[in-house]
Amino acid sequence: MNIEMIEAAATRLEGHARKTPLLASPFLDEIAGRRLFVKPECLQHTGSFKFRGGWAALSAMDAETRAKGVLAFSSGNHAQGVAYAAKRHGAPAVIIMPADAPQLKIDNTRALGAEVVLYDRQNESREEIGDRLQAERGLTLVKPYDEPEVIAGQGTCGLEIAAQAAELGITEAEVVVCCGGGGLTSGIALALENHASGLKVRPAEPEGFDDVKRSLESGRIEKNPAMGGNICDAILTPAAGDITFPIMKRLCGPGIAVSEDECLQAMALAFLRLKLVVEPGGAAALAAALFHGKELQSDTVIATISGGNVDPEMFTRALQAYGT
Repeated sequence: MNIEMIEAAATRLEGHARKTPLLASPFLDEIAGRRLFVKPECLQHTGSFKFRGGWAALSAMDAETRAKGVLAFSSGNHAQGVAYAAKRHGAPAVIIMPADAPQLKIDNTRALGAEVVLYDRQNESREEIGDRLQAERGLTLVKPYDEPEVIAGQGTCGLEIAAQAAELGITEAEVVVCCGGGGLTSGIALALENHASGLKVRPAEPEGFDDVKRSLESGRIEKNPAMGGNICDAILTPAAGDITFPIMKRLCGPGIAVSEDECLQAMALAFLRLKLVVEPGGAAALAAALFHGKELQSDTVIATISGGNVDPEMFTRALQAYGT
């Protein structure tokens, strides 16, 4: 992985991905106790940053390989990103999704033209299902985070942050990133290392699924004890990737773990103060920036909102609990 791959991905994404803005609110600044800017990737195509990686991966394939079709594993956001990128490239897509993924994400993935294969994440192996489908159909696997071209695509978000921060005169800040397997986190970290070295990435994860936080503390890849049981479904992964973790170990500051209630409160505040619809996992970085100020060191913080694909019931729960 290198900055040249991210810059090349940015060129291929030009005119296809949305350049999401940096948003701010004095109400959020007051809660955070510092200047807080929000990078709302919930406004990206398919409702999350995952479109960047999906497009980067498919656009890097040769036409013959792409025409045979692609395969992806995902609880929903990577699924939609790959499905939409495949549709726009005229390529078949098969997405293996856990049966307990939010129904909205399953429905959206199908609506984008992909074939969805559901599995029981507690009793079935998605890898075994994927191996069988690859052998039968000649599909190319697009990994959700531990894939160089996917990381490069996610890193284009970091290029935008660097440019937008420069326009605002921000030379030093912490950039808090919602973190699952580390594709977005490592991609942004690489981009900032080369284009805004005064901006330091901090991973944000759900409590009980903070493997990256623990890995950064121990210096080796730690695994989560469970695969489900938290509302932040979008960022529940077994462990950081073999490609992503060394990048995060070299470039990131300590991780921050946030509670489900903090994510729900961040969802409500994003709606009330920024008019954004955010899913629980997509709100983890904002929750860290708002409610974990003692763990932050900078006067300025930039938080990513990584996705907005939330079921109406979950969004209603957040607003009912914290929307007044």
